[in-house]
Order: sequence, then structure tokens, then C-alpha cells
Amino acid sequence: MMAAAADGLGSLAIDTTQLNMSVTDPTAWATAMNNLGMVPVGLPGQQLVSDSICVPGFDPGLNMMTGITPINPMIPGLGLVPPPPTEVAVVKEIIHCKSCTLFPQNPNLPPPSTRERPPGCKTVFVGGLPENATEEIIQEVFEQCGDITAIRKSKKNFCHIRFAEEFMVDKAIYLSGYRMRLGSSTDKKDSGRLHVDFAQARDDFYEWECKQRMRAREERHRRKLEEDRLRPPSPPPIMHYSEHEAALLAEKLKDDSKFSEAITVLLSWIERGEVNRRSANQFYSMVQSANSHVRRLMNEKATHEQEMEEAKENFKNALTGILTQFEQIVAVFNASTRQKAWDHFSKAQRKNIDIWRKHSEELRNAQSEQLMGIRREEEMEMSDDENCDSPTKKMRVDESALAAQAYALKEENDSLRWQLDAYRNEVELLKQEKEQLFRTEENLTKDQQVQFLQQTMQGMQQQLLTIQEELNSKKSELEQAKEEQSHTQALLKVLQEQLKGTKELVETNGHSHEDTNEINVLTVALVNQDRENNIEKRSQGLKSEKEALLIGIISTFLHVHPFGANIEYLWSYMQQLDSKISANEIEMLLMRLPRMFKQEFTGVGATLEKRWKLCAFEGIKTT
Repeated sequence: MMAAAADGLGSLAIDTTQLNMSVTDPTAWATAMNNLGMVPVGLPGQQLVSDSICVPGFDPGLNMMTGITPINPMIPGLGLVPPPPTEVAVVKEIIHCKSCTLFPQNPNLPPPSTRERPPGCKTVFVGGLPENATEEIIQEVFEQCGDITAIRKSKKNFCHIRFAEEFMVDKAIYLSGYRMRLGSSTDKKDSGRLHVDFAQARDDFYEWECKQRMRAREERHRRKLEEDRLRPPSPPPIMHYSEHEAALLAEKLKDDSKFSEAITVLLSWIERGEVNRRSANQFYSMVQSANSHVRRLMNEKATHEQEMEEAKENFKNALTGILTQFEQIVAVFNASTRQKAWDHFSKAQRKNIDIWRKHSEELRNAQSEQLMGIRREEEMEMSDDENCDSPTKKMRVDESALAAQAYALKEENDSLRWQLDAYRNEVELLKQEKEQLFRTEENLTKDQQVQFLQQTMQGMQQQLLTIQEELNSKKSELEQAKEEQSHTQALLKVLQEQLKGTKELVETNGHSHEDTNEINVLTVALVNQDRENNIEKRSQGLKSEKEALLIGIISTFLHVHPFGANIEYLWSYMQQLDSKISANEIEMLLMRLPRMFKQEFTGVGATLEKRWKLCAFEGIKTT
């Protein structure tokens, strides 16, 4: 059953009506069951925690409402569950179960702490279980919080419980702090203090992510539908040009109701390049029809202007009548405030009359200002018309003086504009030069750094190559030395055996001491001869006449270069004699003759250089 619970394949549930337990105090039992959410036999039950604390079934369409931003549960301080109201004090009672009893903690102690709730949490961690607590007892206690899909119990005193819904986790958190006792035993293994906390589970987070992605898809779909609904309709397609369509379009241009549609088609045809020599007359007639439509538009404008003037006149007359009535109302209020009638009103009536009078005066003044503004506009229009009708007033000004002054101002304006353009050009040039200089300096510094890094890399590569070559040569020498040592040891053993045999012969045959000395001298000579043969084998003499010829040419070249030459210089010289030869071949040949040629290093870092010198004369002097 634990395997099935761990896999989460089914949910385990026990019918609450099968809980037959002894109740000493029915009132305490009802209070405890109401707090925990259990339904005892014969008693109507309530939820473990109020609905304001628990998470109800989340409505996916809640954040689809326009103007409501969806809450991100990952933001610190925000979660899917609102915090429980602190002002409501929850009274915890003793809870009796079939196999155990739960005792609440001291109400004076602070409530148990919990970690931050993970998004989509359906799993709780239950610690502090009694050692003898079984999976059936755990399920009996926590299945009252909701449907359990999986219980993963550890060998130690804790387990993980996964519920079917998120709001069930809050009911399980309610049990944190209770002391659990199995039956009536007082053994330590049968009691423990429960600690219930939120737990992170990959399945919960995966389901929560799936829901979030589903809601995001629904939101994108809703926004797309909204954009499609608010997108303006596409313009009607423009028909292709033909003589028949052109004739129909000419008739539409003459119709006032279809003129707007027809003029759009005509503009599209002209922009497409449908006008040619054959259709030019037909297009000209359509353009002429469009021009004749101008007269109708001007007549419509004049009609609308006349209607506007009539509306202005009607508005002015109506405003005048309204203002007259306001004057009469204000006069009534002023008469009411005189001493003859004011003394007969009560205090509340006087207050109301005073308020009404002030309000009427304000409205009267506003209407009067509006009417005066309309009259000022009419007077200004009249003055403009008079100025246009009397051109003789403008002729009084000296036209020659004005023309000279205008010409001087124009020249001054041109000179200032030219100076401004010159200053702008200079500023642009200075900016460009500054940017180029800055860029060139940056490029130079970058190039220098790159070049320096390349040189150092080359030097390090050369050093690495030389070290590798020296290592290879040392390895070869070490192997040869080991071979020589093994060979000499074998030869020494053979000689020792021969010496023992000769000693025995001497003792038997009675040879003199001089014969033994001759045998020792012979063994020493054989050992020396073997060493010389090994040295000759190590030197690896020349293989062909070509190599001897190359050695002679290289010796001559290096003899005239007493300070040595690098391999590239030597290879370039040798390539003129033999184009097929390679630098690697020359270098291997030089390394095979250490008594004739030696290698030296000059310089430091990037200037490190490897040179070969002729050392044959020094070898002759030392030998």
C-alpha cells in the first residue's frame, strides 16, 4: 500500500460514519470536530477552517476581466491563499480519534512557524510523529482534511502527505503544534508533537505551471479576439480598369451620394498608371467631373454657413431672453431683501432667500459675459470687413520706405542664416573629428594589446615546443641508459660465472696468478668494448650519402655564422639547393648529432629565439 501511495495512483479514504469512539463530553467533542472539520456520528459538522482562510476553487476566468491584472503567486509576500485574519482567535480543543488522541499546545505560546507557501502547494510535511505511528493512523488523522492522493512515510518520525486540492493544505496546517498520543500509552515511542509545514513537490509545481500556461493561453486568445473585434475594417477592393468600369465610374462621379467611393477608385487608377494615350480622354472627362463637384461643395459650404449664422442669431436671441428672465428673477430677490418685506420672513427663510439671490446673480453675470463675448466677436468681424472695404487707409503708408526696410531686414536675415549654417557645419566637423580621433585611439590601443598578446602566445608556444623536445630527448636517453644498464648487468653476470669457472679450473689445474690477471684484463676490455659499442649505437650514425652532404653544407653555413642561426633561416638557405627538404627534417638531423651542433636560446618572452651553432671544433678539443 505504501508503494501505491508513493506513486500517487489512488486516493485513500475512510468513511467518517465508521468512527465509533467513546465521547465523555459531547460539547467538547462537537467543538473539537468543528475546529478540525470532522463530522461526528449524529452531529452536523462544519469546515476545519473558515472559508475566508481556505482557498476555494480558483475560477480561471477571474483574471480574464478587463482592467484586472492577474496576481503573480511567485511574488514574495503574495500567494494563492490570503493570510488568515489575525483578529479571529481560533480555540483549539482536544481531538479524539479511533487510534490516537490529539492535545492542543499551550495557547499562551506563539503559533508554530511555517515556511513561505510554494505556488500550487498540495503537499505538506508532517514531522514529530510518534515512533510507533503507522501509515493507517496518519491517514486516519489527516484524511479529515480532504482527499489524500499519496502518503510517503519515512523510516524516521516524519512523512509527506499530498492532497487532491490546495485548500486542504490549510486544514492540515491547522494541526501543527498538537501533541499526538497513540491510545492511552504513556511510552515515549507512542507520543510526539506534530509539526505540519508546506512542502515543495515537483508534481505540485508542474500542475501549477500547467494551469498558469492554460490561463495565459486563454488570456492571449481573449486579447486576440478583442483586437480582431476592434480592428478597423479593411478597405473595399479596388476594381481593375476597363472601359466598361470607366464608363460606370464616370456616372458615379456625377452622383453626389456615390462621389466619395468613385473618387477613391479614380485616384487608385491614376496612381497605378492606367492613364495612357488611349484612355487619356476618358480620364480627362472624369477629372473634369471631379472639378465640377467643387462648385457643389462650395454651395454646400455657403448653405452650412448660412445655417450657422441663423443658429448663432437664434442662440443670441434665446440667450437674450434667458438673460432678461434672470434680470427679473434677481430683481425679485432684491425686492425681497428690502426692509419692508425682509422683516416678515423667518431666519431660515432669509438664509434660503440670500443663497438663492447669490446663485441667481452668479448665473446672470455668466450669461451676460457670454452675450457680451458674442457681441464683441460680431464687432470684430464687422471691423475686419470695413478694413477690407476701405483700401484707401492702407495707401497712406509710405510704400517705398516699407519696401526698403523689408529688403534690409531680408538681407540681414540671410546673412545671419548663413552664419548659423557655417557654425553648424563647423560643430559637425569638430564632432566627427573628435569621434574619429577617439575611435583611432581606441583601435590603436586594442591593436597594441592584441599584438602584445599574440607575441606572448607565440613565445609561450615556442617555449612549450622546446620543453617538449627536451623532454623527448631525455626520455630517449633514459631508455637507452636503462638498456645499457640491463645489458651490462647481464654481461657482468656472464663474466662473473666465467670467472668462477676459471677460478675453479685454476685451483684444479694449478695455474699461476698471472693467468688470473690476464683473465681479469680480458673481462675489463670486453666491458669497455661493449660500452663503446653502446655509445656508437646511441650516436646513430648517418644513414645515407644525402645526409652526409646535408651535414657538410649545414656545417659550412653555420661556420660562417659564429653566433648561430635559427631553423627558419637555415631552412630558407637549404631550400634554394633542395626545394623538397623541410625544416622539420633539418631540425631532426641536427638533433641526432649533439657533438657537432648545439642549440641555444636568446631573448626573453616574446623575443625568445632558438638558434643552432656548430660545436664540432669544441668537441675535438675536449676529446
